[in-house]
Amino acid sequence: MTAVPPPVPGPGPTSAPGASPQVETVHGTVRGTLERGVRVFRGIPYAAAPVGARRFRAPEPPEPWEGVREAVAFGPTAPKRPYSPPLDRLLPDPDVPGENCLNLNVWTPAPSSDPDPDRTGLPVLVWIHGGSLLHGSSAVPLYDGAAFARDGVVLVSVNYRLGVEGFGVFPDAPANRGLLDQLAALAWVRDNIAAFGGDPELVTVCGESAGAVSIAALLAAPRARGLFRRAVLQSGAPTALRPDDARRTTELIAKRLGVPATAAALAAVDPARLLDAQTGVTAGGSPLTGGNSFQIVVDGDLLPHDPLEALLDGAADDVDLLMGSNTEEYRLWFVPSGLTERLSRIGLRMALLKFGVPRATERAYRANRPGATPGELLGALATDLLLRVPLNRLADARAGARGSTHVYEFGWPSPVLRLGACHALEIGFVFDTLDRPDAIALAGADAPQELADAMHAAWVRFAACGDPGWPGWDAGRPVMGFGPGAPAVVHAPRDEELRGWAPYRQRS
Repeated sequence: MTAVPPPVPGPGPTSAPGASPQVETVHGTVRGTLERGVRVFRGIPYAAAPVGARRFRAPEPPEPWEGVREAVAFGPTAPKRPYSPPLDRLLPDPDVPGENCLNLNVWTPAPSSDPDPDRTGLPVLVWIHGGSLLHGSSAVPLYDGAAFARDGVVLVSVNYRLGVEGFGVFPDAPANRGLLDQLAALAWVRDNIAAFGGDPELVTVCGESAGAVSIAALLAAPRARGLFRRAVLQSGAPTALRPDDARRTTELIAKRLGVPATAAALAAVDPARLLDAQTGVTAGGSPLTGGNSFQIVVDGDLLPHDPLEALLDGAADDVDLLMGSNTEEYRLWFVPSGLTERLSRIGLRMALLKFGVPRATERAYRANRPGATPGELLGALATDLLLRVPLNRLADARAGARGSTHVYEFGWPSPVLRLGACHALEIGFVFDTLDRPDAIALAGADAPQELADAMHAAWVRFAACGDPGWPGWDAGRPVMGFGPGAPAVVHAPRDEELRGWAPYRQRS
């Protein structure tokens, strides 16, 4: 990827006090808004619109523009459908029409709000949203970056291609196009963020769920080297498939449409019909229960090797890493669907046999959860299999790494619909946006602000210096627990359960 040489960075966004801020990027000047001491620039294109001949290509640079481009509203979101009921009530997913979905937003402190108005070179946090590579966007209200800018961190949030357009596997198009979009956005940050007051050498990339899975892949991608110094993985572990294993979803979509499973054929399909077919093929699945889905693939180009194996072998060992999960991730899918109550003992036994879970492991989980239903036991086992086990393996493998390694667990239980400490609940605490409607939908109206203060401050510290405020990972396995109760470090929490997965890891 050839970057356009950036302009000589000035002291940051320029404008008279109270005026709309303007910044000169490598492609042209943008004008944002001033919102309660924070300068906000929305919908800045970092790549050309992926339409027409570009629809299934790698991202290309945007056309430069003359004059001043208004950057006051969120840009178009990638083609997608809303979450299916009942998740649509819990996870609002704004849809902004338009073609140029490859855009990003920047929140940066206004000089008058900074204790040191002449300071430049602020730490930068780049947010990559989740949504199973099918949903989500940077326009979700929960992801408002004002609190980070308030606390001296430049926040950048990114849109990227989703679904079959971003992650479909074709014989006539590059794989991992959505991941290539993220790479292009990070290159834009490198070339432009100094003009917004950020330090291109002090970039932290942060994501949740599929966003964290994407970041894990970027950690293992040689072409991403040097684009970020730190990384945060929230509820997502390194994982990828071989192209032949990931091709099935694309083929099923093409079959529904009655066309060949090629990029050329799908590019000729009306976008609404393509989304309808994609929704029909992927409906009914979840990250824990499986089903047809889109995955990052080991393509031999951007990703030469499986991300987990590459990271276990020492890739990105100089990158500071903060990672963790929520205690009851599974409840976001199992509770609203009724699976926690509906699954029978026979169903649990069949699921455990399918995944080769040792009986001793099942007994350890059952002993720690007296009275748990079969669905709750399956959920706890699935959460650890997909998240805690690989994240702990990665933390162990980084012993002696040049970069720091810190691990957390979010355990505050939401009172909403008995969701508990479910998937995605921590995001409002990290962003300090508990007052947003989508945060209230998951956490209720009385979520503890003091916990958000602690968690948000930890992410700010990590972006600034690589130390979130608790001991790094070592033989004692320190984990910062964010709730229930006051944040506290716990050493090797539920380690007897994780040790039970050792035979499984040796087989896999």
